[in-house]
Amino acid sequence: MEPIRSRAWYTTDSGDDRGYIQPHRLKELWFHTGTACNLSCDFCLEGSGPGDKRLELVRLADVKPLVDEAVALGVEQFSFTGGEPFLAKELPAILEYASRFAPCLVLTNGTEALHKRIEHITGLAGAEHPISFRISIDYPDAKRHDEGRGKGMFDQAMQGLSLLNEKGFHVSVARQMKPDENKSHVDSLYQQLFALHQLPEDLHIVAFPDFLPPGSEAEVPAVTTHCMTAYQTEEGRKNFMCAFSKMVVRKNGKMRVYACTLVDDDPEYDLGPTLADAMPQRISMKHHRCFSCFKYGASCSEV
Repeated sequence: MEPIRSRAWYTTDSGDDRGYIQPHRLKELWFHTGTACNLSCDFCLEGSGPGDKRLELVRLADVKPLVDEAVALGVEQFSFTGGEPFLAKELPAILEYASRFAPCLVLTNGTEALHKRIEHITGLAGAEHPISFRISIDYPDAKRHDEGRGKGMFDQAMQGLSLLNEKGFHVSVARQMKPDENKSHVDSLYQQLFALHQLPEDLHIVAFPDFLPPGSEAEVPAVTTHCMTAYQTEEGRKNFMCAFSKMVVRKNGKMRVYACTLVDDDPEYDLGPTLADAMPQRISMKHHRCFSCFKYGASCSEV
């Protein structure tokens, strides 16, 4: 039985039926390792920073039951985001366990927290299933990157990217997207950057629009049921992250399953304590970040 939700979950302000996604399988399970981060970026979609406890740091004992449940459901990948995942002291143990069953992806800023723990994960380069890392390089030049993350953070992130690559891990990059950008030109600048640092020039790059900090209210068009049927095919709807993935967070000492990596600031997207509770529930396109998925095809996934 689905929880009782507000009218806005089902209808727009103008009274139209709200667009929704009906999940069809569990391909990817995300774990939010906590909103604590060694950096404090004003654009952070999680509002993360040093000592932040909006979402709590996870432990192996928290993660293991949900890994096991996901495996029984045929999960194909485990992914980990933050905050900064390397501030979760048990991350290496979590990765060792999860990688027994499926490939793993970790999102990191690539700076001090990673550098301090690099030797703790070196042995995982030979894990039964591969462990990959996505490093945030907001812009392909140090000045613009450091304006948002702090002086010297670009060089640290590039060093972290190189360290992981040298250790034998697959790496990719996350960057910021501007609405009027020339994607091909931006990609070419990153390729030049990778070549300069003796990295593969074809590293996968994931571009994100500005999602705004947690709790923000953005003026975006409502996504209606008509929008989802007139402008999206059935196959297209299956490519929305909430159609094939879930995210687990730790709040008040309990693990909760949320609809998506981008909506943990809205309790209506809390789908319950287990994947069995979460999987049957339709996901409303109510959150302003849902419009970014609709308009840009934004996705945290590499599956």
